[in-house]
Amino acid sequence: MEYTQHTDSSKETVVSELDSKKVQLFRNLKLKRLDEQVIVITGASSGIGLVTARMAAEKGAKIVVAARNEQALSKLVTELREKGTSAIYVKADVGNEEDINRIAEAAINEFGRFDTWVNNAGVSIFGHAMDVEIKDMKRMYDTNFWSVVYGTRVAVRHYKERGVPGSLINIGSLFGDRGTVIQSSYASSKFAVHGWTESIRMELEKENAPVSVTLIHPGRIDTPYNEHARSYLDKQPAHREMVYPPEAVAEAILYAAENQKRDMYIGSQAKIIALLGSFFPRFTDKFMEVFLYPTQHDNRPSNPRQESALYHAGYGLHERGTNDGWMRSSSLYVKASKHPVLTSLIATGVGALIFSAGRRKK
Repeated sequence: MEYTQHTDSSKETVVSELDSKKVQLFRNLKLKRLDEQVIVITGASSGIGLVTARMAAEKGAKIVVAARNEQALSKLVTELREKGTSAIYVKADVGNEEDINRIAEAAINEFGRFDTWVNNAGVSIFGHAMDVEIKDMKRMYDTNFWSVVYGTRVAVRHYKERGVPGSLINIGSLFGDRGTVIQSSYASSKFAVHGWTESIRMELEKENAPVSVTLIHPGRIDTPYNEHARSYLDKQPAHREMVYPPEAVAEAILYAAENQKRDMYIGSQAKIIALLGSFFPRFTDKFMEVFLYPTQHDNRPSNPRQESALYHAGYGLHERGTNDGWMRSSSLYVKASKHPVLTSLIATGVGALIFSAGRRKK
């Protein structure tokens, strides 16, 4: 029998390769504290973006806000500066790559850098898939998906050039994990955001790039989201049943800015629907068909289409919308997500309940 003799150099090469893979698999990027950060937030003139900007300012971060509503942004920056925050705004249509580049340039010119980039801007369309005009779908994709691609590219390029770890936070949706009725166009755009985020995360991790990539999965959030949406319905789009405050999303965003997190779900509803869709797709289809039709609109006439924020800026400086449901004061799931062991136990428990329910059904 022959034995192959390995030299010390070959052993060192193998060890070196293993160590390199270990770094890529288990890397722990050290992100700055919020009070040391410059944070860029798109879609910051209302809703989640507005609340996130205000909360980040309270924690000492420097703020760069962007949206199409210049009047709202100007008032917001004035408000933040009066409270001692360093802040600037950029009027921008995030569906245009040039505007995204201008946001990054403004942040660098003013502060020399940015440390967290939040792709938050978004708009929805309410209507059956066969009724929605293609031009409306394409415009929505510019805002919901292409803005995330543009923002990702400019943020990743900046972090690589600096060689300092930074956060990229993309705002997905409950409907990016599971399709829905009436908002099929919006759901498909968020599926695209989820797919893009997962793919770019793996590529960046493979090359050991200094970028923390987080996907936020909001459930139903009490913002002007429905009022800004383009509606093909007779009745006004609105959230009903369980609705979470925008502060819960902002809490998750700001936690991810400081801590390397893969995903954060806003509300147990978002996590449960994602799990149900994976384990029991046909049951989830029927559930969505029954539950989602009556809980996505209110009993009042729908706003005229021309008032939507699809093609022009919607009204600004409103954190909340005109929703009708069980308004939660916070998200316990978000708070639990800050503690990985507790989150794992909760997820295991939810999964066991779903599995048990499925066995009983059989």
